[in-house]
Amino acid sequence: MGFQSILVANRGEIAIRIMRAANDLGINAVAVYSKDDSQALHRTVADQAVALKGRGVPAYLNMDGIIEAAKESNCDAIHPGYGFLAENAAFARKCAENGIAFIGPDVEHLELFGDKGRARAAAANVDVPILKGIDRSVSLEEAHEFYASLDGKSGMMIKAVAGGGGRGTRAVTNEADIEDAYNRCRSEANIAFGSGELYVEEFLERARHIEVQILGDKSGNIVHLGERECSIQRRYQKIVEIAPAPNLSETLRANIIYAALSLAKSVNYTNLGTFEFLVSVKTAYEGDSFFFIETNARLQVEHTVTEAVTGVDIVQAQIQLSEGSSFTDIGLDGPNISAPRGFAIQTRINMETLMEDGTVKPSGGTLRSYEVPNGPGVRTDGFGYAGYTTSPSYDSLLAKVIVHSPSPKFESAVRRSLRALSEFRIEGISANIPFLTNVLNHPDFINWSVHTRWVDENVATLAKVDSSAGPKRWVESAEALITNGSAQQASPLTGTAPVMVDTSDPLALFDYDRQVKGAQGSEEVAENNSANLIGPDGSVGVAAPIQGTIIQISVSEGDEIRVGQEILIMEAMKMEHVIKADTPGIIKKINVAPDDIIVEGHPLIFVEKADVGDAILEAEDAIDLDYIRPDLEEAYARHAYTLDENRPEAVAKRYGRGFRMARENIAQLVDEGTFKEYGPLVVARQHQRFTDEELRKNTPADGLVAGIGSVNGKYFTPERARAMVISYDYTVLAGTQGGRNHYKQDRMFELAERFKIPLVFFTEGGGGRPGDDRTGPGVAFDTHTFTQFSQLSGWIPLVGVTNGRCFAGNTALLACCDVIIATEGSTIAMGGPAMVESGGLGVYTPEELGPMSFQVPNGVVDILVKDEEEAVETAKKYLSYFQGPIDEWEPNDQRKLRHIVPENRMRLYDMREVIETIADKDSVLEIRKGFGVGVITAFMRVEGKPMGVIANNPHHIAGAIDSDGADKGARFVQLCDAFDIPIFSLMDCPGMMVGPDVESTALVRHCVRMFNAGANLTTPMFLTVVRKAYGLGVQAMCGASSFMGFFSVAWPTAEFAGMAIEGAVKLGYRKELEAIEDPAERLAEYQRRVDTAYENAKAVNASAGYGIDDVIDPADTRSWLVMGLNSVPPTPERTTKKYPYIDPW
Repeated sequence: MGFQSILVANRGEIAIRIMRAANDLGINAVAVYSKDDSQALHRTVADQAVALKGRGVPAYLNMDGIIEAAKESNCDAIHPGYGFLAENAAFARKCAENGIAFIGPDVEHLELFGDKGRARAAAANVDVPILKGIDRSVSLEEAHEFYASLDGKSGMMIKAVAGGGGRGTRAVTNEADIEDAYNRCRSEANIAFGSGELYVEEFLERARHIEVQILGDKSGNIVHLGERECSIQRRYQKIVEIAPAPNLSETLRANIIYAALSLAKSVNYTNLGTFEFLVSVKTAYEGDSFFFIETNARLQVEHTVTEAVTGVDIVQAQIQLSEGSSFTDIGLDGPNISAPRGFAIQTRINMETLMEDGTVKPSGGTLRSYEVPNGPGVRTDGFGYAGYTTSPSYDSLLAKVIVHSPSPKFESAVRRSLRALSEFRIEGISANIPFLTNVLNHPDFINWSVHTRWVDENVATLAKVDSSAGPKRWVESAEALITNGSAQQASPLTGTAPVMVDTSDPLALFDYDRQVKGAQGSEEVAENNSANLIGPDGSVGVAAPIQGTIIQISVSEGDEIRVGQEILIMEAMKMEHVIKADTPGIIKKINVAPDDIIVEGHPLIFVEKADVGDAILEAEDAIDLDYIRPDLEEAYARHAYTLDENRPEAVAKRYGRGFRMARENIAQLVDEGTFKEYGPLVVARQHQRFTDEELRKNTPADGLVAGIGSVNGKYFTPERARAMVISYDYTVLAGTQGGRNHYKQDRMFELAERFKIPLVFFTEGGGGRPGDDRTGPGVAFDTHTFTQFSQLSGWIPLVGVTNGRCFAGNTALLACCDVIIATEGSTIAMGGPAMVESGGLGVYTPEELGPMSFQVPNGVVDILVKDEEEAVETAKKYLSYFQGPIDEWEPNDQRKLRHIVPENRMRLYDMREVIETIADKDSVLEIRKGFGVGVITAFMRVEGKPMGVIANNPHHIAGAIDSDGADKGARFVQLCDAFDIPIFSLMDCPGMMVGPDVESTALVRHCVRMFNAGANLTTPMFLTVVRKAYGLGVQAMCGASSFMGFFSVAWPTAEFAGMAIEGAVKLGYRKELEAIEDPAERLAEYQRRVDTAYENAKAVNASAGYGIDDVIDPADTRSWLVMGLNSVPPTPERTTKKYPYIDPW
């Protein structure tokens, strides 16, 4: 069954177009309109109209308001048009949830093609060519890197991920322009689409923009209606569209259409969509000359030209497909449905004037006249009428003039389009018709030798207004009979700019009203008044620089004024503008009065030029640069609530426990003067319980201090030193997680992800906060904070620091960090005392729940420190390994390495001494020292370059691998690899630990984690065997093979065997030994074979069969590392994660 009533969730010409299509199908059409659209034509054209709450664009973006209007008017479908909510998957889903059909593609297609990165990936999956690019949101830094990767061969396009229609799009051909273009694109995208996410792709300097119209029915059938040419663009905004594309080879046309169909079919596309491509005008080979750029999953502004050349009513087809009709049902299954008949051209009539320097001067006001062109082959889709006052809140598009010529000659359609433009009568506002006429008359257009940057490159020529360029085939309105005599004064007319009337005539005002009733356009007033700046006695007018309301006049007639002196104040767009004199002299006449609404260019005062002393006004009182104005003083006072110096009770209580304030830790961590705090004025969401003053005093920053600064700036460049710092403040509601500090964290985590900023997180606190204001029922776990934070894992370094009590949600965030640094006074647990008691599990003090006595040996804590001061210094040192190499370093005497490992193979030694000696002095930081003690993991530096170290500890089960050691080693290897930190493996391993006790710990699965982690490394691994290299254990230490490393060397003390040598002799020579009857002789033979095996296992002997690169002097180990570090190429900065996340265990 078909639709009975459709609500059109749009305005202007597209709303009218959809309503006409619906009416032609016998369907009721319902309009919605904002408060400032109450006189809009689409409201009148509709069968029924429903008012929306609010004004401007937000009213049309209010999903709930639109849904409510549809329900109120008993609509069973909503057509979104284009723009606004047309490609909003959430809105389509909301329609479905309310039992209302969304006329457009399915939700999954809106989601797919609304993400330009996913769309590009989908195209690549079916071999549709795409330009080089990054298929996801990128940071400014990543944009710079991508531009550099192009090696100057081409420029770069920055585009909105969620966008289309040219908004949020810039081409960059000069590296110096990247930041400005990026910021402008982000701003435009935020305004247009509600998302500032951007992606980048290669820029084709000379390209045509070709798009293919695709339709899909619900039976899985896909058809196309040919292509359109959209290369006439101003700053990537389409201006003129043509169907079919002129001067396009049939082979290339067929290839582009085939690519569009392939992509549409691969995703089972439904309803209406436009698949857009760039065609290089420089490429010699047609097969490589086009590239997919995006799909607009909606009705396009330029659908009209396709309708003209195919005869298909695309809007009706869209509605019918949504009803469930098949192509056969609506007559779109014919073999020649897409064959074009002649050419069609659409020109967009915008309320604007293009200047010769490429800038655009917007226009607006009341239409004195609005008469559209007609005649054979001419159609106009618009929404103007005489007396209509336009709104600056919306797009500048006023109308579209579509012409069709059945002739196969393109110039026939061009001539018809020029004729139509010359017939379009628009008065009261300025439109771009002269510019469009210049475009159509240009030889490049007629011969079709244009591209997407053609308008921008020829703007000076195209913007010129030449009265001889073409005729105006309409009659101009008579000039308003308004005089400008010296006896007249400016007077306000309600809702308009002021005009000059004869105030001595009591009926003058009413005569004027009759003259311009319904057409009080600001443009007309400007035409009649703004040009005349000659006043009484030859005085010169000071022109209004803007349109606005006079709110204060600061001078009087007869006053002497100097250049720069304030003369009056105007209000425009809710902002006050101080207007200053640009001419010295004597005021002869004040031409405005308070509350007058005047237009740009209107004379404000008339000045008789005169020498009045100093030409330039000097300030009577010099500005005191140290003076703090009241507004700034108020801001200072509000920030003062957050400062420790103004919180003596909180400070005393904190010091009483032997702890520091959150801001003290941050001050120690960041470089002085670099920290900028985000959201310091936020307070807890407890307004139902406390006054604003109480909240400011007791809940500063809502218990979460967050910001960005520099850490280790004395060692690293500002880019490398940048870091985000977040700290719960235990003195505010026990550091609990309130609604607003979650909100603040969400903001910070998004910034950290977008701009790849390392994060240091102080997590002391009590978990979720139950005392915040209730805002109604809820499910409690719909917060984004934990998801966002977990998604940072593997993308940026996450440094967790805790002290005192850390429970529940605070603990969850801490545990997601790459490293946990805890003070001796810490207690860490997933549940606090209240949760334990409420679960019937007993009563405990906070310190009994997660003390360091078991959270260190069980592996929860990576680094245990004495106090907060040491914790901060440790965090700085840890972060430094991820910030890069340092210039200042000092080596140890490497000769010491020759003597650390005893010649007596049974004698123990300290592997940590080996590590400390090889590394730069004071550069080693051990990780998880108290857990999995058989494996040592640490960071160090060699000649200033950071490295990860994994080593066997011969003091624990002789260095054998057990489950805890394997977990620890595998996790550390993954952490280093995720951030491309090279790994140094020091091996002295007798094998995997064996026996039923260790097997009961699931060793079988645990031990091979090191195999998988090491074998899949992409960061360099450097291997050195110190003593034992036995069996599977040593394989676990080196990615399962000695040649996994960039080099594999051994010390003279090293020995190699597939398993423990004694066991190997017993198993390998069992029969031979059994054949010897004399026990003493058997024992002697056994010992002889063992001694021989040990001799063969010595490094200098085993290396004869290769398998290691050399047996070296231990004192040369560091120089091998230097060679390795200098030989591997630098790793390019990553634009995606290497691992989805870092295993928290």
